[in-house]
Amino acid sequence: MPSITGQYLARHRGLTAGAGAPALLPLTGAQRRFALVRALDPTGRPDLVPMFFAFPRGTVDPPRLAAAAKRLASLHPVLRGRPAVVRGTPVLRMADPEVPVVRAPRASGEDAGTALRRALGAWAPDGPPMRLFLTDDTPDGERDHASSPYGGGPSEVLAVVLDHTACDGRTLARIVGELGAAYAEGPRAQPPAPGEVAAELAAYREAVLLQLDAEERAESPEALAYWGERLRAVRDRAPAARHGLPPAGALPTGSASALLPAPTAGTPFPDLLNACRPAVRALYGPGHTVPLGYPWGGRPPGAEGVLGCFLNTVVFPAVTGADPTGAEATAEAWWEDLDRADVPFDAVVRAAREAGSGWSGRLDGLLTVDDVAQRPSLRLAGVEGREVHVDGRPVRGPFAVSVTHGRELHLRMVWDRAVTADRTALDAFDALTEALRAKTPTAPAAG
Repeated sequence: MPSITGQYLARHRGLTAGAGAPALLPLTGAQRRFALVRALDPTGRPDLVPMFFAFPRGTVDPPRLAAAAKRLASLHPVLRGRPAVVRGTPVLRMADPEVPVVRAPRASGEDAGTALRRALGAWAPDGPPMRLFLTDDTPDGERDHASSPYGGGPSEVLAVVLDHTACDGRTLARIVGELGAAYAEGPRAQPPAPGEVAAELAAYREAVLLQLDAEERAESPEALAYWGERLRAVRDRAPAARHGLPPAGALPTGSASALLPAPTAGTPFPDLLNACRPAVRALYGPGHTVPLGYPWGGRPPGAEGVLGCFLNTVVFPAVTGADPTGAEATAEAWWEDLDRADVPFDAVVRAAREAGSGWSGRLDGLLTVDDVAQRPSLRLAGVEGREVHVDGRPVRGPFAVSVTHGRELHLRMVWDRAVTADRTALDAFDALTEALRAKTPTAPAAG
């Protein structure tokens, strides 16, 4: 049977071959997955990746910021692309560069988080993949300025938000750096030269084709048989929404966080996966094999470092029963998984189902890891923004765990309150932190 990637490439070539064919770019496996998830969502809600930065009030000049952002979108194809489906084939269609800077108004008594959650919730799925939102956090007379996320004094929060089809971790780091650099040029900033735009478009197309070539080669019979056996016991475990709407005034998404001392050499990823086992057991009970997803990957060999989405979602079967072998077995299995981590997610799901799993492909949990040292701070005209969190945003799936490496290990867990009761989720988070605490010499501090 032809591979999923091979079939996709053949359809895309059929669309773009010949004189007068439309200039449509192919999508990576990750981009196709996000596009499909959005298409299947009853509300058409895309997966959004926001970064929030607090500045002293008056720092951000919206017209200057819009000009800087438009320069980025003019240069980078993925920032002016629009996912589309042409004759049943998902593609990326180029559009004019557009990055709106939207002022998110606050009602009396609201904080910045409420205004920004409302703005993100109103995201129109067919618009540009990068958008900027700005809101005051401490209007005069409403709140004590000492509570400002900037650490005292009136502040404003800038949200830099991307559709996940347009970004991965490396993309976010470059956008922060390039946006600050373009902003610093101010009115002197010139649009990219046509030759520069053409070269970036060619580099992007080549990077995507190299990625698809790697994905097609990864779909070997041996790799598919491996994933079929590895995920044979996986089933959807999270119940359907059962708790109804949260209480009046409560956010639809719950959250918890903690700080742990960061080991000098960093926390091995298998330790993080293994720590998720007791958390999943607390959520779903013993005796299950729960699909936990995590992003992995990067630009393919030989590709330039273009902006885009080049990660794959790898599935870890988290066993919630007693595990006599523990962390060592997790690490060994994880290394085996990495040898086959380029197999696209949709091909992995098909392999699991053909092996006898009843899994739909839905992930019951997500784990992401971010190294803050790899992402510069956003600087606007010499003023450094402080990255802040806005809780309560919708989560794609029953729960998600994020781990940030820095001077400390910052753990954060969010969950869908329509699926999981707060007490159950907090028990799971306690189990997660306890498992990681055993790897560190001192106890975590509450975040």
